Amino acid sequence: MHVVVPFAATDPKTRLASVLTSTERSTFARAMLADVLTAIVEAGAEPTVVSTAPLDPAALSLESRLLDAVSVAVDDRPLTAAVNARLPADHDAEATAVVMADLALATPETLERLFSYDTGVAIAPGRSGGTNAIAVSHPDFRVDYHGASYLDHCEIARDVGTHLETVDSFRLSTDIDEPEDLAEVLIHGTDTDRAPACLREFGFALETRDGRVGVARLEESTRE
Repeated sequence: MHVVVPFAATDPKTRLASVLTSTERSTFARAMLADVLTAIVEAGAEPTVVSTAPLDPAALSLESRLLDAVSVAVDDRPLTAAVNARLPADHDAEATAVVMADLALATPETLERLFSYDTGVAIAPGRSGGTNAIAVSHPDFRVDYHGASYLDHCEIARDVGTHLETVDSFRLSTDIDEPEDLAEVLIHGTDTDRAPACLREFGFALETRDGRVGVARLEESTRE
């Protein structure tokens, strides 16, 4: 399956600006992207990063076997338009998946489950009603990422008369947007994942306050 991975290459993850500098956000976003690409390739799919600006895959420090499977396309159009231009256009076209670049907890196993739905539309919704990952084979289906896009995509699937599957996955539902989401990366990331290693290099560690687990910056790095 071909997989589209949208990526905001310029000033990414602005909602993390209260805890990460601009340079750190860029580094962290690329670490998450590398983890997502690794999981996609290990799931047996071929990813194309659709980047808003030029991006050198070699800068992501991917292993050579993974790097050979990754391509980059520059497209500065809004997300919806950039994705729709790459979805199947006829019944003979290969199914296409769209996986967001900030799904730091994605694993090959969770993605294989999404990719296994090769008829109609399969959606892995986000915790706040967004669409974190989607697999599309119906040529009349097009995305609309505004607002509660999961609900919109369910309606679009019904309108075009195609089968809809909702993929219930904690790992795919967890996109990293807000400072409190960083705890999920440190809790559920593995020793080989780049995103948790990146946060630890920045000085972040888990901290329990009032019975809730969050993150604290133990060693302040040089901030802009």
